[in-house]
Amino acid sequence: MQQPSDDDTADLLAPVPAVRTGDLVGYARVSTKGQLLDRQIRALTDAGCSRIFSDKKSGKNAEREELWKALDYLRPGDTLVVPSLDRLGRSIQDLIAIVSGLRKRGIGFTSLHEALDTTTPGGRLIFHVFAALAEFIRELIVQGTNEGLDAARARGARLGRPPAMTPRSKYVTPATCSPAPRTP
Repeated sequence: MQQPSDDDTADLLAPVPAVRTGDLVGYARVSTKGQLLDRQIRALTDAGCSRIFSDKKSGKNAEREELWKALDYLRPGDTLVVPSLDRLGRSIQDLIAIVSGLRKRGIGFTSLHEALDTTTPGGRLIFHVFAALAEFIRELIVQGTNEGLDAARARGARLGRPPAMTPRSKYVTPATCSPAPRTP
């Protein structure tokens, strides 16, 4: 078997870990303090997780302390298990960044609801398709932005931040300014 390169795409396809050798570590999250974690924790326990971390914060909040503790706790051969993909991240780019980081460390990833398991060849394939779609969407956005900027330039629109100095203010200096008269 050929060794993967340092390229992220090759890293997503690398068979690491091919066999689970460590613990299953769960991560559950609800968006508000009023929501209950019990259903997610039960699913993670039933999946065989030896340790479960949980947050009661919005997924778009980058300060998910328990997620960062879970990621720090994981060792090579372990597998991070989540009830569903949306519990781990809010965007595909966020998910790809987290799962790619896990793969580089030799840690697997499993989503119970989507039956996605990156410790299997099929799971790596599906995740690679997700990554390719995310890259494709990002490139479409960049292309659309560039086309819009080109069209605006063709119309003669001025792009960017407005100038700080107006033609009149170029000739006004602190020495030529006098304070406005005060009215009693």
